[in-house]
Amino acid sequence: MNLREQLIGFEGYKHNAYPDPLTGAEPWTIGVGHTGPEVKKDSVWTDEQINQALDADIAQKISQCRQMFPWFDRLNEPRQAVIVGMCFQMGINRLLKFQNTLASVRDERYANAAEGMRQSQWARQTPKRAYRLAHQMETGEWS
Repeated sequence: MNLREQLIGFEGYKHNAYPDPLTGAEPWTIGVGHTGPEVKKDSVWTDEQINQALDADIAQKISQCRQMFPWFDRLNEPRQAVIVGMCFQMGINRLLKFQNTLASVRDERYANAAEGMRQSQWARQTPKRAYRLAHQMETGEWS
């Protein structure tokens, strides 16, 4: 398992644009959870476009996490993938609202961080993903 495989598992791999599951409309999404002004209701992408966007999105989210969390590189790969995956799904601004959870991760209190993840609105909205990532944060192993 790696971050890329995990994101594809959570987000799917779609050639045709689809509406946001929570709104049923914008933002339109394509590929592996990719959104942006270039994604329209009738967009259709090739595998090459999907993979290029995914690589760019992963690089951007890793960069944001390194910039915002000085402790990010101290985490093992599965725990880094949790933080990046949350950033990928909800964006850096919503991720930053997880102040207690992030402080627990920073302080290596992974069980507390996992519990904070499980108790969040995010977990109520996407429970399977949230609980799987919480387990991964707690154990430090791929889920």
